Amino acid sequence: MLKSMTGYGSAKTSENGVSINVEVKTLNSKFLDINLRNPRSYSDKELEIRNLISDILERGKVTLSIEIQNDAETELKQKYNKTLFTKYFKELELLADEVGANKDELFRTALNSPDVIVNNSTEDDANAGDFDKIKSLIIQGLQQCDDFRKKEGKVLQQKLLSYVTIISEALLAVEKLDPERVEKIRTRIKSNLAKFIEEEAIDKNRLEQELVFYIEKLDITEEKVRLSNHLDHFREVIEGTDISGKKLGFISQEIGREINTIGSKANDSEIQRQVVTMKEELEKIKEQLLNVL
Repeated sequence: MLKSMTGYGSAKTSENGVSINVEVKTLNSKFLDINLRNPRSYSDKELEIRNLISDILERGKVTLSIEIQNDAETELKQKYNKTLFTKYFKELELLADEVGANKDELFRTALNSPDVIVNNSTEDDANAGDFDKIKSLIIQGLQQCDDFRKKEGKVLQQKLLSYVTIISEALLAVEKLDPERVEKIRTRIKSNLAKFIEEEAIDKNRLEQELVFYIEKLDITEEKVRLSNHLDHFREVIEGTDISGKKLGFISQEIGREINTIGSKANDSEIQRQVVTMKEELEKIKEQLLNVL
């Protein structure tokens, strides 16, 4: 099943006046890039959380946040060291008098001085429930995010298959145009040759040999076959059970190589138009594959 690297999941619970909220967001990335925001009281569990993320989400830029809030808490989140504040203020006031400075900002400066504001948060007390409860919510959020990725993957899969279909249709058009192209080249060479050399002086056997050699250099039969095979391979992988965005990326590179070779060998305006169409659709494929897991 195709998965997108863009996803979102959340899980929360509220019990005995304590609320726990877990939120997971993912974006595309070549590797697993984890940004973890968890309470300091559970900093020793960071490795375990990271392992949970890697087991379920595998790859992508992942932001996971854990918020714990005591709804019944009525204490102030921060306190102030009044004694230290007073000392700072008086010392700053003396300095201001000495240099004749304005005293309007003395209160704010003293308040922001070191150790005046004391954090009174109860987050570090780990009273918001044991880690098993938080771990269960993390798993729920990650699985919801994974389900989101699967849904997005279905949309991506349909888009990618539609782009491949357009390339296949353009390839069919090239196959129909190719015999006519070869005849055009043959006629053009003979016509140009006739302008400079009299027909009686032309060695017919030698001319045919040269024509065959020249047309073989412009032959795109192998490229058409390989391109068709690559398109079939792309479909097989995307509709299979073990889908890899990187593998699809490698196949798209091979598709691009054959399209470019057809374009360089074609020497025909009508085929070039089809080549341009194929290149446009291939660029869309490459752009979408950046977001495939």
